[in-house]
Amino acid sequence: MSQMNRRRALQLLAALGTSGLVAGCGSDAEPEVTGTETPVKIGLVAPQSGTGKAIGDELGNGFELYLDLNDRRLGGHPVDLVTADEGDNVRSGQAAVEELIKQGVLALTGVANPSVMFGIRDIVEQARVPLIGSNASPPSLQSVVYIWRTSYVLDEAGRALGRYLKDELTDTDRVATILPEGVVGVEDVLRGFREEFGESDPRIASEVVWTSGSSSPGRTAFVSDINRALTGDPSVVFCFYTGTAAVEFIMQLRDAGFEGQIYAPGFLTEGSVLENIRPASDALGIRTALNYSADLNNAANRRFASAYRKKHNTSPTTYAMASYDAAKVLDQAIRLAGTAPTAQEVNLALGRIGQIDSPRGAWQFNQPRTPQQKWYLREVQRDGQVISNVLVNELSTLG
Repeated sequence: MSQMNRRRALQLLAALGTSGLVAGCGSDAEPEVTGTETPVKIGLVAPQSGTGKAIGDELGNGFELYLDLNDRRLGGHPVDLVTADEGDNVRSGQAAVEELIKQGVLALTGVANPSVMFGIRDIVEQARVPLIGSNASPPSLQSVVYIWRTSYVLDEAGRALGRYLKDELTDTDRVATILPEGVVGVEDVLRGFREEFGESDPRIASEVVWTSGSSSPGRTAFVSDINRALTGDPSVVFCFYTGTAAVEFIMQLRDAGFEGQIYAPGFLTEGSVLENIRPASDALGIRTALNYSADLNNAANRRFASAYRKKHNTSPTTYAMASYDAAKVLDQAIRLAGTAPTAQEVNLALGRIGQIDSPRGAWQFNQPRTPQQKWYLREVQRDGQVISNVLVNELSTLG
């Protein structure tokens, strides 16, 4: 195929929104990298203050670590990484994306808030600049051409746990479902959990107990709701909390006398949560489902986790891992796009990169541009002088 015809074919495919369907192009020889390529500008969207700052920091840490380990280059090109503050709402996230697009970025990454991901959809699609989102996103984000995600879809954590617990629990077990009202993603997780477990299964048939959705709850914010949920004498609690709310919920649940098993999506014990629970023993035995565990034994994770611990003196989270992978897929796509890549050519190349050798294990983009990947069950256990999430086993492959 001539260079002119090939370029025209690429343009047509990009206009049609083709993703993983261009396998025929995957056999083309990759362009050589000479080390003299022009710099590329990448825009990182992440909250720099407020309740989302901890996740925003992790997104930045993961992307920066990949650059550090790869000579600050993506696809052979020196990288100019430009950051913009996502803020804490959709409007501030939209403003951040618009500002980066005005600066002429080749691609975007980051986005901590799933609501922001949905809110920036039209801006990204109209600009025709690829966005590689690196945190959980809503299932309702469908039929996109320029939006890709390296984390997971919000209902998948519930689905992974629903499948597991359906077979794991005995006929006499009862599950109390306790969830924060109005929190982004909670309805998706609940729906995934109940659909996989079985809507009519008597073990989960009790009413969902809704608590405050505050991101900074007080010392007694959950007490009355927890006591109401425990009146049925459940053996298992299924919940959904993050950050400060997760810390308070776990401590208040244990103070209420619950000694049974706690199951939740992985962010219940992710990040700094375990460091802030007092006494630390309150967290022991909590089991969570996530697409990553810092103790996964594969070559990619040994390199990533070791480098992350050396740089930040703590174990990496799923947020950092997904951002690291966002940098990796951009690295491969930019390399495929050639010596003078455009945003549209990079977007097309994202559909051609195939399987990614990741710290979470191998994964690949599916048709909706989200990962097809393994999910893992983790348990909070003592690891020397600290407590951490320890891999128990694989749950399922979703996506």
